[in-house]
Amino acid sequence: MPFHLTVFCGSRLGKRPEYAEATRQLAQLLVERQITLVYGGGHVGLMGVLADEMLRLGGQVVGVIPENLVESELAHTGLKELHIVPTMHARKAVMADKADAFLALPGGYGTAEEFFEIVTLRLLKLHHKPIALLNVAGYFDALLAWVAHAFDEEFISSKYRDLFFVDTEAARLLDRLTAAATNGGRGTPSS
Repeated sequence: MPFHLTVFCGSRLGKRPEYAEATRQLAQLLVERQITLVYGGGHVGLMGVLADEMLRLGGQVVGVIPENLVESELAHTGLKELHIVPTMHARKAVMADKADAFLALPGGYGTAEEFFEIVTLRLLKLHHKPIALLNVAGYFDALLAWVAHAFDEEFISSKYRDLFFVDTEAARLLDRLTAAATNGGRGTPSS
């Protein structure tokens, strides 16, 4: 059975070329490893870069997009598998259901919200799928500092410190995600 990775990422490119380059490199690794991409179904920003590169290289791509974004002409028209759902809540549920693991690339509010919802659901033991941040060009440094501050201030229990992996290297991160997923979600970022 193929491995499915749900990727959360920006609907914009961001100002640094490193973001798009890292996204293309991730796509190449996914195709090489025969990992199916599950993503937000858009053709813009890093989402578009990721899907376009996967398709160019012959990879498997599953898009999930809410109706209102299809109507805004944001849906990727080159996908063989595009699920159109009624709401953003439905989109997140489908993406979570299809995933064996989750990875976040740089993005804005939506990316952060999707990432933290999946982390929270893991904290609540509503899933045991591994989660990761690909920290491209230090993009997530400030967010990780906030998480560390939340631990220091005891808003997050120390037993939940290892809910997700963080790395700057996509290949190493994919190794850790696939190993943890194969192990039933066991294995923490510190292991």
